[in-house]
Amino acid sequence: MSKPVVLVTASTVSDLAQRLLREGGLEPVFMEDRVTEPALREALARHRPVAVLMRSSPPFNAGVIESAKGLKIIAKHGAGVDSVDIAAATRCGIAVMVTSGANANAVAEHSLALMLALSRDLARYDRETRKGQWRNLDALQRDFSARTVGIIGYGQIGERTAKLAAACGAPVIVHSRSAKNLPEGMRLEADLNRLLETADIISLHCPLTPQTRGLIGAAQFARMKPDALLINTARGPVVDEAALVAALKEGRIAGAGLDTMTTEPPGPDHPLYALPNVILTPHIAAVTTDAIVRMGTIAAANITAWLRGEVHDPRNFLNPEVRP
Repeated sequence: MSKPVVLVTASTVSDLAQRLLREGGLEPVFMEDRVTEPALREALARHRPVAVLMRSSPPFNAGVIESAKGLKIIAKHGAGVDSVDIAAATRCGIAVMVTSGANANAVAEHSLALMLALSRDLARYDRETRKGQWRNLDALQRDFSARTVGIIGYGQIGERTAKLAAACGAPVIVHSRSAKNLPEGMRLEADLNRLLETADIISLHCPLTPQTRGLIGAAQFARMKPDALLINTARGPVVDEAALVAALKEGRIAGAGLDTMTTEPPGPDHPLYALPNVILTPHIAAVTTDAIVRMGTIAAANITAWLRGEVHDPRNFLNPEVRP
């Protein structure tokens, strides 16, 4: 008798996650090619999985979810579920779970790395050194600790990023609806515009929702300091990319460090590629060896527990209206 299938929307998941699934009597099946909506529909129809272990952001819209007969749980390998129609999943009795906090350290470290690299203009110095231009002292940089870091969104990643920045000596201000009891040395700024006007480095850590889509656009760039830096390790569409390109070209802000973009991967002629004051990474902030194991392990535990009629960790459960 064949085992119930867990569809993995990627070509691999950690060995430990696979072992946990198999020990739970499940069989992981992998999607080797790019996960488009047609490919996802075809895989769901062919394998009829009881669970999906969701890597990246495949399009689980209402139509896809409604077509997934027998599906009981979508378990994200990470935290971002903006590509999942959670209301449709709830209507269909499908649990949606995340791996809360599993990649928070990794993303926070990447955010700080982008801040430091931009603050010290490391990419430019690397280019100049390779060309034989030694010790260009015409563009000396301020200390990182002399810059105010503004954190937008104070979930687990935003909180850890704020603590890392503060540990490096930077003053930190936080804009969040939920932040309470901030550590000493940080302060809450309820007015987003005041944060934009005050911060030297602005780091985005909010989820992508209808309210945050395009949160940082032309009006917001106009409020920032000319030497401000923007960091985005959240979701690409939180930033209006056309407005960002214009702000960088026109010197309205000094630079940007982006791990995520509106379209991924971007086209080869994307205008951000031509700008020297931008550091781009290919959505890898959460991809460390430790975080990959943690995310896979928690996602597998979410699946196996749910199929036993249990909840592995209530913090991971996004639609608790659904019952096992």
